[in-house]
Amino acid sequence: MPAVSALPSSRATDREPGPRPPDLSIVAAVASNGVIGARGGLPWRLPDDLRHFRELTRGHAVIMGRRTWESLRGPLADRQNIVVTTRDAYEAPGALVVRGLDEALASVRLPPPAFCIGGAELYRAALPRARSMHLTEISRPYEGDVAFPAYDRARWREVARERRTGEDGLDYAFVTYERAD
Repeated sequence: MPAVSALPSSRATDREPGPRPPDLSIVAAVASNGVIGARGGLPWRLPDDLRHFRELTRGHAVIMGRRTWESLRGPLADRQNIVVTTRDAYEAPGALVVRGLDEALASVRLPPPAFCIGGAELYRAALPRARSMHLTEISRPYEGDVAFPAYDRARWREVARERRTGEDGLDYAFVTYERAD
């Protein structure tokens, strides 16, 4: 029987894996009917939620779709701003423009996690890959034209909930979920 050589293989499965993409987390404020936006903005006024968002994402990469970028007044300070769009030659001063979620994750230069901050289409792409979600769950329905995508709640477990009441009596909670599977 001939001897079998132990030569290195060049098959793709034997190559060293590339750098692992950073952990991905989703951040969203969601009304009880799933609404997350109306006419390019938020349909509610919750200054405490904006502070919570700023504290959570400061020092990390924020990945957003073009329309979310356009709803802002400029880049979010103290964060790496990454805009995902398929529009050729799109410019977002103060942000890195990429063509998809994979490219966005490969471009992250700040400590994990990277945060997906919307909109709906990008949330849909991020949901299967996210390890955690930070949702502000608003206790009432709102009129709007953008909704958070449906997801299998059995695949997520709640690990923290902080109940709040807004200036106008609106009840909401900061809720953290981790992937259960």
